[in-house]
Amino acid sequence: MTKRGVKAAIALFFFCISFAAAAQNGWPRTIAGAKDSVTLSQAPTRIVSTSVTLTGSLLAINAPVIASGATAPNSRLADGQGFFRQWGEVAKQRGVKRLYIGEPNAEAIAAEAPDLIVVSATGNDSAIKLVDQLTAIAPVLVINYDDKSWQQLVTLLGEATGHESDAAARISAFDAQEKALKSALTLPPQPVSAMVWNGDGRAVNLWTEASAQGKLLQQLGFTLATPPADMQHGHSMGQRKDIIQLSGENLAAGLNGHTYLLFAAEPQTAEQVMKNPFLAQTPAVRASAVYALGLDTFRLDFYSASNLLTRLETLFVKS
Repeated sequence: MTKRGVKAAIALFFFCISFAAAAQNGWPRTIAGAKDSVTLSQAPTRIVSTSVTLTGSLLAINAPVIASGATAPNSRLADGQGFFRQWGEVAKQRGVKRLYIGEPNAEAIAAEAPDLIVVSATGNDSAIKLVDQLTAIAPVLVINYDDKSWQQLVTLLGEATGHESDAAARISAFDAQEKALKSALTLPPQPVSAMVWNGDGRAVNLWTEASAQGKLLQQLGFTLATPPADMQHGHSMGQRKDIIQLSGENLAAGLNGHTYLLFAAEPQTAEQVMKNPFLAQTPAVRASAVYALGLDTFRLDFYSASNLLTRLETLFVKS
């Protein structure tokens, strides 16, 4: 055999060993995405997240996310990088690069040489319009987050990244904290209207049972109030299932819970709601059953969901 033949045989031998090792660890594997299934030959090592919402879940399972899209920096939801406050420090420690603010940029994504690109199917942080371009760069996994709990998200991402054990560990730790809280809660008047109060209340996003927020509340024993049927068509942002938009004259009828739980809110927001003239005669306002659950609850991931449990404990567990 010639030297070239020997080298080729050796290369083939090591390739077969690597392939066998990968197969033994479950690679290649096919992941069902919201748009198409994605087949990955091995665990990704350079993940780009185009969704600031999904980045937190990737960080929670120790996936190798190297760069992420961002939202407006130094806002009520985000730090100076434009990353959500609940995991911004974790991203900094792990050297996650901010790619862009708001509008997705395919060139910036390509420059990072990713081997997996994660895209949200809906929401303001969706890069769904760029999927065809991005597919030419690397495998693209499109995920719906508007109909999943954060546990379902990390389970899916764990499968896609080879970090199943990290996802399972996060879920297990959270489940234990949630179980302990549920047994100690004294629930406020039910049902509850869980919402994001925007500015002066001219537009309110009401969380539905399909939302991560709604799922978590129901797991803890809360009952979600249901708006009248003629108001349940107010879905937006790519036919999102997790919110119903209410505004103006629909506020009082749509916010028919006996308690208001305000996500992405601080105490001063609860004061604004209490003073809103459209809501003055609603049961929740008349009973002063209006509670702010913190700024980082706009999007639930492991970090913000854990913080939410702590706030609910502070509000509804008797000392």
